[in-house]
Amino acid sequence: MKSGLILINAYANLAPVINQAERLSAEFEKLGVKTEIKTRAQVLARIDDNGNAFADIENYDFCVYLDKDKYLSQILEKRGLRLFNSHSAIQACDDKMQTHLLLSGNGIPMPATIPAPLCYTPAAPVDKQMLDYVEKTLGYPVIAKACYGSRGEFVFKADDRKSLEALAEKLKLTPHLYQRFVKESCGKDVRVIVIGGKVKAAMIRRAESDFRSNIELGGTGFAYNCPPNMLDLCERTAKILKLDYCGIDVLQGDKNYVCEVNSNAFFGGIESVTGINVARLYAEHILSVV
Repeated sequence: MKSGLILINAYANLAPVINQAERLSAEFEKLGVKTEIKTRAQVLARIDDNGNAFADIENYDFCVYLDKDKYLSQILEKRGLRLFNSHSAIQACDDKMQTHLLLSGNGIPMPATIPAPLCYTPAAPVDKQMLDYVEKTLGYPVIAKACYGSRGEFVFKADDRKSLEALAEKLKLTPHLYQRFVKESCGKDVRVIVIGGKVKAAMIRRAESDFRSNIELGGTGFAYNCPPNMLDLCERTAKILKLDYCGIDVLQGDKNYVCEVNSNAFFGGIESVTGINVARLYAEHILSVV
């Protein structure tokens, strides 16, 4: 009998995180596979004095890696454990600017994006020339977002120069980016789940009083059938980033734009509105690989 590890963040206390792990474990059990849910802190790992990496994973055939700890994921792969998603795929999505860089040059439409300069000096003033470039290139409103974060956190909208300067000051010590605001998609987007390179489920997310559509921020989801061009866009995106599983956020404007890619996208919401058993499909894909 195969055995799998489902790994979550050491300090996870959000219901969607726990639900993700428990749903997957239940579906694996129905398929005759034993799994254990552990936090990052329960998986002990080290590099010894001789430079060899070790981790207590000898009894597992695979790991569903529901964390973003880039150090442990490297150690586990060095020990020969197959991760879903892989270390490189998780890192490609964890850093939003890195996601856009990896997708660039591959015919994937994305809202125009400008990386902000890194700042290590709290007292340093924000570079006005940089903001001039953001203002001229992207116009208003403009989106400012931290390169790391999920559930719509640390995503802001600047409507004018004054608010842009305030956001630049707020974020200057945090890796962040600026992005063109797709006004046609204000308060709504399409969340698309891709498993094993194929679109398996999608929903439109709408928010009544926020430019962000995240369900965690009060948005509402509705089942959606992706048109062929969106199917192709999302499947190509997942292939470029080498993802076994992901949630892709698509903005609909004059064309479809990939806004973000989440390697550990929550599926509770999309399961409830579509009736599609995403956990089962992901478990089946994993077993087809291992």
